[in-house]
Amino acid sequence: MSIMRTSIDIPDSLFRRAKKLAHERKTSLRALLLEGLSEILQRERPAATRYQMKDCSFGAGGLVEGLEWTDSDRLRDLTYEGRGA
Repeated sequence: MSIMRTSIDIPDSLFRRAKKLAHERKTSLRALLLEGLSEILQRERPAATRYQMKDCSFGAGGLVEGLEWTDSDRLRDLTYEGRGA
């Protein structure tokens, strides 16, 4: 992991509060800042787009009776049934 050094300007009141919190948590100001920055970046990260299968059901009702969308192994088996391996 490479590390980038940088300097930032922090208002005195915010700096004092952060130092106090770091001391109370028995951690460093650096660790506290990294934790906060990581949380903000995680929150702002766009949600991963999950692949959603297009509903190509024929007729009404969707899946055949007794089959659920969560039965991925059974769906795969039925999809490739009679097509070799």
